[in-house]
Amino acid sequence: MTTETEKARYLITGGSGFLGINLIRYLLDRGHDVRSIDLVEFTYPERGQIDAIVGDIRDRDTMDRVTRDRDVVVHCAAALPLYSREEIFTTDVEGTGIVLETAQHHGVQRVIHISSTAVYGIPDHHPLLETDTLHGVGSYGEAKILAEEKCLAARAGGMTVPILRPKSFVGPERLGVFALLYDWALDGRNFPMIGNGRNRYQLLDVEDLCEAIYLCATLPATKVNDTFNIGAKEFNTMREDYQTVLDAAGFGKRIIGFPAQPVIWALRFLELLHLSPLYKWVYETASEDSYVSIEKAENVLGFKPKYSNAAALLRNFQWYKKHRGSFVGQSGVSHRVPWKQGALGVIKKLF
Repeated sequence: MTTETEKARYLITGGSGFLGINLIRYLLDRGHDVRSIDLVEFTYPERGQIDAIVGDIRDRDTMDRVTRDRDVVVHCAAALPLYSREEIFTTDVEGTGIVLETAQHHGVQRVIHISSTAVYGIPDHHPLLETDTLHGVGSYGEAKILAEEKCLAARAGGMTVPILRPKSFVGPERLGVFALLYDWALDGRNFPMIGNGRNRYQLLDVEDLCEAIYLCATLPATKVNDTFNIGAKEFNTMREDYQTVLDAAGFGKRIIGFPAQPVIWALRFLELLHLSPLYKWVYETASEDSYVSIEKAENVLGFKPKYSNAAALLRNFQWYKKHRGSFVGQSGVSHRVPWKQGALGVIKKLF
């Protein structure tokens, strides 16, 4: 395996996404050769520094072409929870299988799979360990479990396939659901929260996730060929961490909690009408504790996260504030654009 000081040839699936661009910048800063594949055109300033391919990981011929001269594949591409069930399963399960098969065919040294803590579902204890039972909530959680099973099968067949299960991560270029908080904060609004906000909800800065990925790419295969939870080491209650953003906005606004069960039932109904701003795994878990143990990553990989929840949120907020004008009129279902506010857009006027 190439060492940290040697140049390696990387393929990043989903390279036009939020994690993709942050990882590409991280690798370029370290002098590596980077290729990206994504359904979305790569439009960032780094376009001239990488080999950017517009293509689908579900297409075997495309994957055969982009994989053949790579040392490491980092599989970030995924259809996120607001996509259709069919799109999620063909991308996250079938696509992962094709990524692994083409990597094995071309003798790629290792494939690093970016999974999710969504595989744990709605847990009954904390912190969560990598050995805990998996139970996905919704299509996304179910598909992520099946994708991991494909990785385990490839690992059993002799491949080096580290699996990372990151908590929800934030940082430069991150929009999605977090844009709701930042938008309300900058407009001088209080922000609604499902439940009283006294639950502990661990997040992760994308730079810390990039570090974990890089450790899995550069450490010996015997160390990294395993599954690791990745998250912030320092985090407070959800109310306390989110309040730091409202405080930074400077309008003296507060987090306003609402009884969890009535809100959850209302969001379930709104989801049926396609008016919910949140998907099931978010609103079903937002009022509960949600944190994982990162001891395994610390002890095995030497993972040392630099950012607390609050610091990660503030770093993302400052980036959002600087670039907010470029998002006007944009919305969608990926982390690259703000999510549709749906019914919250009406409620916002009351806050």
